[in-house]
Amino acid sequence: MSAVWIIWLLIVADRDFRLRRIPNWLVAGGAGLSILVLLIRQQPFGVNWSTVIAGGLLAFGFMLIFYVLKVMGAGDVKLAGAMGLWVGITPLFPIWVGASLLAGLHAIFFLALRRWPVFPRLAMALAGAEREENSNRVRKRPIPYGAYLAISGIIWTLVR
Repeated sequence: MSAVWIIWLLIVADRDFRLRRIPNWLVAGGAGLSILVLLIRQQPFGVNWSTVIAGGLLAFGFMLIFYVLKVMGAGDVKLAGAMGLWVGITPLFPIWVGASLLAGLHAIFFLALRRWPVFPRLAMALAGAEREENSNRVRKRPIPYGAYLAISGIIWTLVR
């Protein structure tokens, strides 16, 4: 069942990289799958109900702080909660650290390419500018943190 987890995370990463948005249906689907694999006793990480609930609440609650501070999108917060439902409490810290390091590298490249536009297409891809639906405003989400959470979750799965 860890293949289901990895496929879900790959889809999340793809959506967040391309659209800078993680739809609710994708987050809810991942959360639902985590409960389903627990119910059918196929949980790939050996966690129980109390650990799953605690992991989901801890991840959601911790990331909610960054949403309130307006440094993270709501999709990232919900994704973290759903990931906590899959892995429980213990892996959350290394997954967060990995995601934060990847996001930091993204930020460094983004800032460097903004200052020295040697690769303009790469700079545009890193910027993540997009038009909001039904509007002429451009919404900027330069760092797809949810995608980096997903990648970090995949790496954690493969090296654990």
